[in-house]
Amino acid sequence: MEGITKDKGVKRGKEACRVTESQPLVYNKPCRNVGLFNLINMAIGGIKKATLNKQSILDKISEYDIFRYYMPDSNWKLNVKTYSPFREERTPSFIISQGHHGVTFYDFGDTSKKGDCFAFVKELYLCSNYDEVLKKIDNDFGLGISSRKVKDYKKIVAQYKQPTKIVKQYSFIQVKTKPFTHEELAYWNQYYQDEEDLRANNIYSIQELFLNKKRWVVDPNVLTFGYLYNGHWKIYKPFADKKYKWVPNNVPITAMDGLEDIKDCHTAFITKSKKDYMVMKKVFPTCCAVQNEGIGCFDEDNVQYIMDNSQRQILSFDSDATGVENSKAITEKFGFEYCNVPRKYLEEGINDWADLAKHYGLKVIEDYLINKSIIK
Repeated sequence: MEGITKDKGVKRGKEACRVTESQPLVYNKPCRNVGLFNLINMAIGGIKKATLNKQSILDKISEYDIFRYYMPDSNWKLNVKTYSPFREERTPSFIISQGHHGVTFYDFGDTSKKGDCFAFVKELYLCSNYDEVLKKIDNDFGLGISSRKVKDYKKIVAQYKQPTKIVKQYSFIQVKTKPFTHEELAYWNQYYQDEEDLRANNIYSIQELFLNKKRWVVDPNVLTFGYLYNGHWKIYKPFADKKYKWVPNNVPITAMDGLEDIKDCHTAFITKSKKDYMVMKKVFPTCCAVQNEGIGCFDEDNVQYIMDNSQRQILSFDSDATGVENSKAITEKFGFEYCNVPRKYLEEGINDWADLAKHYGLKVIEDYLINKSIIK
């Protein structure tokens, strides 16, 4: 494969970004059936070239292809930390991630280095502008968009398997809310939340529900709440079967609670649900929450915001086997610490902060955080 190799290293700077334009075509014998107007145009300027821009490149190759071609070390995987191509290091501090916004890179050793595949090439080769980047990619792959240099780029990208694109289909949800009942408020009171807390966190009691303009049955005998996130709804039925507890839901996976709470803080405590966040906030004010325990919640924007606004980051998922496994994977990827509910409570069916508070009170959580030197 042509391009950058590990043995040769990376040529950087103006020389690496310089692209040689091929000579214009010379028309010796124009076709007889070409109109006079076209003949004049061809004689003056040649055949009109396609516009070279990001989209015209991505119409032929993918963001992943570009990262794959230019990464000096070929032993890297999506969403797994690897060695930075920008310096020598012993501990991996660089990541190429795939999320809903495409494939991007982030350098934890130098957070100014981040962005899409075009920003990566610009940074790696010290190109002065994006025109140089686009010409370099066009030339190296032989796409033939702005130059006459054409290679069979399809053979290059056929040497490996393309990653599966992450796409979330969003449904249209409409709700009609109603005042909270005594039963609903009693449910939240178990977790030290009153009606003011519910309003502050955009939690509503649902009377009617429509999914894609069709009525969704709301059982008046089943507690049903709606979490509102910037026009998107996540319906929560705490006593429903796991399969139906969180449906319907059109909230983006990257939506977060508590971003303002961790702004310019020392320690950001990151939980995996709104309810855990609301409980933890009573004890530890600088906390936030993602939508679930999946890696997809931690896109580049979220990670950057958390890192930029806190000196210390502590992840807290459920203390069961799945929660611990997910905690380890994400903390290893981003360099966070983690602190889950003590495993001794698992035999009582308690694996998150909300249930721990419900059964043992907020003081138990506070004492535990003091013992772990999170509260000082």
